[in-house]
Amino acid sequence: MSELSITTSQVQGEVTVTILHLKGHLHGNTEHQLVDRARQAHEDGSKHLLLDLTELEVLSSAGLRAIHSIFNLLTPPEDVQIIHQHREEPYKSPYMKLVSPSPDIYYILNITGFLQNLLIYNNMEEAVNSFSEGQ
Repeated sequence: MSELSITTSQVQGEVTVTILHLKGHLHGNTEHQLVDRARQAHEDGSKHLLLDLTELEVLSSAGLRAIHSIFNLLTPPEDVQIIHQHREEPYKSPYMKLVSPSPDIYYILNITGFLQNLLIYNNMEEAVNSFSEGQ
């Protein structure tokens, strides 16, 4: 099985956005790499995280679990309350977003319900500019 490589960059838009560029396979053997990297970025002060899926080839259920773990990590308690109080209204995370998934990865994210809570962008500039200070 192919491994996962993760490179990190930061871009200054209205806010500082940490970008995790994923390449390879996100599955049971590699999910911890992504969660650990996101946790480290969060501990280092990152509040806005963008997952660059341009070169992600495989996304398994374990990979989805990793994305969900990061979503939970970045969602503050007051937003969790909002999510629970307004279940009928989709909550779109202002803290974590995705960019450039392949059609296959997009399909997986869509059928598993991840698109209800995560915004997906087709290009990096648009994704970075979507983060704002009020969040």
